[in-house]
Amino acid sequence: MSIEQVPPKHYPRVEFGRRGMALGIDFLFVWIVSSLLGSSQIGVQVLQILLFALAWVILRVVVPYNNQGQSLGRYAFDIKVLEVEQGKVPDLQSLLKREGIVGLGALLVAIALNNILRNPTAILLLIPLAIDCGAALSDTQLRQALHDRYAKTIVVSSRRGYSLDIKVKRLVEKTRRNMR
Repeated sequence: MSIEQVPPKHYPRVEFGRRGMALGIDFLFVWIVSSLLGSSQIGVQVLQILLFALAWVILRVVVPYNNQGQSLGRYAFDIKVLEVEQGKVPDLQSLLKREGIVGLGALLVAIALNNILRNPTAILLLIPLAIDCGAALSDTQLRQALHDRYAKTIVVSSRRGYSLDIKVKRLVEKTRRNMR
């Protein structure tokens, strides 16, 4: 009996810029929705936090589970979330674990943005999300962030989406040509 090594599946890599912009679109959408209930009081608003969490779960867990691993931001940039082992859309439990970690970091960023003018030290709330997502920089093979490693997921390129990054590049290129 011999031990046979199985080569890991090859997934198309996603640039960090595309991942960041997709996360940014999802974050902006959820932040704007949750900010509608905000008030001008100093501090953290519990109702706003609950709405942020609910909107995050809907946009980043329920929608990708029913939409081939793509949220609004991921659809805009042609990327999706898959399980590392089987290459299929993760189950709800894996998505909840993954997005629970990212959602907590995003919630801290939202709190920081809401309070940055009154309390400049709120900028420190960006650190957990930076550490979590920064781990993908050290992983040259799969580019997994800490939340991806924990939930055993991977972010890959997709053929299905809006291709917002490509459309913006074409628009910028066309504008540059017209200005000459």
